Amino acid sequence: MTSKTAAAPAAFPGAPAAGAQIDLRTWIAVAAGMLGAFMAVLDIQITNSSLRDILGTLNATQEEGSWISTAYLCAEIVVIPMTALFARAFGVRAYMIGTTSLFLVFSTLCGAAWNLESMIVFRMLQGFTGGALIPMAMTLVMTRLPSSKRAVGMAIFGLTATLAPAMGPTLGGYLSEIYGWPSIFYINWVPGVLLIAGIVWGLDREPSNARQLLNADWLGIFLMAMGLGCLTIFLEEGNSKDWFDSQFIITFASLALIGILGWVATSFSRQQSFVNLRLYGQRNFLIATVLSAVTGMGLYGSSYLLPLYLGQIAGYTPMQIGEVIAWVGLPQLLVMPFAAALSSKVDNRILCSFGLLLFGGSCLMNAFMDASTGYDQLMLTQVVRAIGQPFVMLTLSNFAMQGIAPKDMPSASSLFNMTRNLGGSIGIAMLATSLTNREHFHSARLGESVSSYAPATQERLDQMTQAFIAGGIDPATAASQALAALDRIVRREAYVMAYNDGFFIVGIILVGCIAAVWLADKVKSPGGAGGGH
Repeated sequence: MTSKTAAAPAAFPGAPAAGAQIDLRTWIAVAAGMLGAFMAVLDIQITNSSLRDILGTLNATQEEGSWISTAYLCAEIVVIPMTALFARAFGVRAYMIGTTSLFLVFSTLCGAAWNLESMIVFRMLQGFTGGALIPMAMTLVMTRLPSSKRAVGMAIFGLTATLAPAMGPTLGGYLSEIYGWPSIFYINWVPGVLLIAGIVWGLDREPSNARQLLNADWLGIFLMAMGLGCLTIFLEEGNSKDWFDSQFIITFASLALIGILGWVATSFSRQQSFVNLRLYGQRNFLIATVLSAVTGMGLYGSSYLLPLYLGQIAGYTPMQIGEVIAWVGLPQLLVMPFAAALSSKVDNRILCSFGLLLFGGSCLMNAFMDASTGYDQLMLTQVVRAIGQPFVMLTLSNFAMQGIAPKDMPSASSLFNMTRNLGGSIGIAMLATSLTNREHFHSARLGESVSSYAPATQERLDQMTQAFIAGGIDPATAASQALAALDRIVRREAYVMAYNDGFFIVGIILVGCIAAVWLADKVKSPGGAGGGH
């Protein structure tokens, strides 16, 4: 272990000793890194609540508009495993400044996009430059902070992972309604400039080593990019194209399989790959990354279902949806310091189980909504979710980084964050498909009950017809409108039941994962305190 640490590349030094004093510059650099991770995750979903306005301006359909999010997510997932290579080649400081600067340029171009094609290209470039900021934030915590301070750093990193998906639609809705949709891209200049300033002041210059790029495993990088990129497209577009009934989806599924298997094969055949897949051989890391994918599914899945429900069923505006979603974000600011303090004293398996129970339990609470459910009824479930999420994200980070050699920290950070984003894609794809299928199922079952021959249905139709007639509508038109209104009620109830099914699926999976947590070794702090079996 000692020789490996000594051979670590200069860009990734070992963390300071446990009792070392950390100066203000280092804390500013770490904080800047967190700001970058928050900004990159936020931008995945910030377009969701503004999509209708964007599509109207760009003269695009809803199906075409799905590529605006897909392009960003696809590029982000592809670049995350490559960050370790780029940071070694350019140095952490230069790479973070360069990629953030480009991210701001492409954000500005997104706001100025003139048609759908230009928006998709700029979103892809925005994702490729911004995605690097997520693992780099985690790498800064692991390589710049001593073990005694790492719980604090991991707590802040956990906030970026859980707050950003919740705040994306909220912030996007507010900005679009007040300043217009281009503002959701221009706003990135505020955190972006602060990030660059923090990195410039907080990190020392490092020598670049461009030879790393010449000697890189470019075949592996190509296969990885093809595999992960095609997998993301397969997941994001599958439901709208009826999955394997579409030749488009079959093609991308095949390319994803070839790319990922090829990437794995080339990685294990080379002595030094651009990212160390052998880390999956460590039990704690494997369990943490699998649970990270499941948590990503829960994070992005719940952030996908709830705004959709509030907009479609409750008829909320983007700003009203934001006020509901905010309750899953704000309490985390209070909970996370408490979770960080406990993480160094209590077995993290207990804390993670507690977090999963609350997170999953809040989704199960949402599985009993009706058409009248709104802000007041959802506040409690949002607060329960907000209490649970920090315990999950913080402890999974601790499990993942336990016992990782300094030279493998960037690889571990990249793989951990990549699997969380992939989990989010899988979760959204699964829930979108479930929503469609279960709505059809419930609509058919309700249609069987709400028969025009059933006395209760006839009575309801008569009441509605009389109400329309009382409003001055002729009897024939009133009868037709009553039938149409009843049909809309049946469809609405079918959708409510389908949303409930989606939350139930997520809740059961999250609670079921508690058993997997106990397969990991005991961990008490990010610095390595805590035993193993």
